Amino acid sequence: MSEYISEKKIKDLEKKANEIRKDIIKMLLEAGSGHTAGPLGLTDIYTALYFHILKHDPKKPMWEDRDRLIVSNGHTCPVRYATMAHAGYFPKKELMTLRKLGTRLQGHPERERLPAVETTSGPLGSGLGQAVGMAYAARMDAKKFWTFCMLSDAEHAEGVLWESVMFAGKHRLNNITAIIDRNNIQIDGFTEDIMPLESLREKWEAFNWHVLEVDGHNIEAFVDVVQQSKAIYEKPTVIIAHTIPGKGIPEIEFDFKWHCIPPKPDEAKKFLHELRTLGGKITSEHE
Repeated sequence: MSEYISEKKIKDLEKKANEIRKDIIKMLLEAGSGHTAGPLGLTDIYTALYFHILKHDPKKPMWEDRDRLIVSNGHTCPVRYATMAHAGYFPKKELMTLRKLGTRLQGHPERERLPAVETTSGPLGSGLGQAVGMAYAARMDAKKFWTFCMLSDAEHAEGVLWESVMFAGKHRLNNITAIIDRNNIQIDGFTEDIMPLESLREKWEAFNWHVLEVDGHNIEAFVDVVQQSKAIYEKPTVIIAHTIPGKGIPEIEFDFKWHCIPPKPDEAKKFLHELRTLGGKITSEHE
């Protein structure tokens, strides 16, 4: 991973994220089902991961020394698929097969269908245990790859997640970084109304994790905290990434109703127009 990110690279990544958001809208429109808010909110993070942070090779997707990215919140897979297509793992035109019968791009990722999708995900709370297992095995085998795990905030209501948090803390796994998408929503409301999670920082710290917090839409800041996580040698690290669900589409931002519905044709047309306008603003801000 590069330790330095230039202003030009930041601009390029912001542009790329905007293009990925457009593809997410197109994919969901074509599928007629799927999750909108979470994928849009995670786009900046995935763009930073695939185009600056992860050690990976789309031409050799199962390269033994690749970094592992485990996605526990599998329902947000449209953003992973779109980012992988932009990174060169498969043709972008395949994105339009999302959730179609027989597609490799299932509504939740399946490990054997797509290269470098490390695990089949769906049951919330399970991903961290898989990631911790990989990190523990890497230590045993003296492997140098890094393990990242993407988590939702609402899945912290699952008890199995906390078993994994305890295990990693006990064994002081310093080769794993968990990333929490702290967008404050879930399928039927706001997290703090349904099952309050705060203080997340104090809970993870109690299990011997180093906790970092970041604006999940500030690519430069996100790259910096990931770098910080790799400098912590005595314990595992979790990044609480504060994100806006539906980011980029003002009228659906923070609206939990968009957790699991796709845009209709007229909505998609409007959303794509807004993203094109946003793309122009990104370009002008850096000129």
